[in-house]
Amino acid sequence: MSPAGASNFSPARIDSLLAPLADAKATLIAVSGGPDSTALLLMAAEWAARRGARIVAATVDHGLRPDSAAEAASVADLCRRLGVPHATLAWSGPKPATRLMERAREARYRLLAAHAAAIGADAIATAHHLDDQAETALFRLIRGSGIAGLAAMAATTRLGPIALVRPLLGIAKADLVAFCRARGAGFVEDPSNLDPAYARPRLRRLLAALAEEGLDAERFARFARRAAEADAALARMTAEVAARLGPDPVDASALLSEPAAVVQRVLARRIADIGGRDESRIGLEKLETLAARLADALAAGRPCAANVAGALIRLTADGRLDVVREPARRPPGSDRGRAPPERR
Repeated sequence: MSPAGASNFSPARIDSLLAPLADAKATLIAVSGGPDSTALLLMAAEWAARRGARIVAATVDHGLRPDSAAEAASVADLCRRLGVPHATLAWSGPKPATRLMERAREARYRLLAAHAAAIGADAIATAHHLDDQAETALFRLIRGSGIAGLAAMAATTRLGPIALVRPLLGIAKADLVAFCRARGAGFVEDPSNLDPAYARPRLRRLLAALAEEGLDAERFARFARRAAEADAALARMTAEVAARLGPDPVDASALLSEPAAVVQRVLARRIADIGGRDESRIGLEKLETLAARLADALAAGRPCAANVAGALIRLTADGRLDVVREPARRPPGSDRGRAPPERR
């Protein structure tokens, strides 16, 4: 067991871990019934009792396994014993045939955010831990993510007006299991965590092999922390460059003379703002290709245009660059029956 084992989860340590929740009007604890979220629920109940804080809990039942309803009911029973209000949130409707885990994750956050808003909670706490952080960093490394992706999960992010807090990112899963057992709390193990059909179980096996070579979860988490520090520095540089460039149209040569990572981020921000997309969903490869095309066109003194993520990026022959909304595409056959344009 690591130094943060069950015996070291003193009231002071729990207070320190949950300090990011101290200013919340109310916190929704996401509890699946596994050891990680059960440990978070137990800690939060003790912490709230000491501080007089308001916490509530919710379990998302994705309806993907026969036992999921019974597991949600078990969480509800534990919450009753702890005096914590609980709700089960069902992911209803047909389930997708592909990318099931990704869609289930999106549904989970959507349901949690909607419930938090409905009950007046301005924070959601999840039980992501050190091992999860290592898996996320490795997964994104395999996918070829940039610095922002390699930073893995942040301790606090936003779901609109609601803070999404991960207070256990520095705690190993083994310590959370030990904490539950020390408190005599039962928990369930999701069988999908062992199913090699999903990416996460395969990553866990790979992480175990890497740990034998010294690249364990703590070192992966350190790598993610350092990537996050580099990401923050790039974000500051990007903001400074964007401020100097001013509104569209901008001087393309001034933008493209900046470091490549800054150029890509400036483009991503403008594309996201215009196209109405999530900036993190614009593929890095697309941005690299776009920046290279713009640089080649600028050097040749020719115009260039490209559609990316709902936005149209336009470079004029004299080096002015702007980003506008991509024109609506006409459905196939919509020009049928129309007279051809008059030739003059």
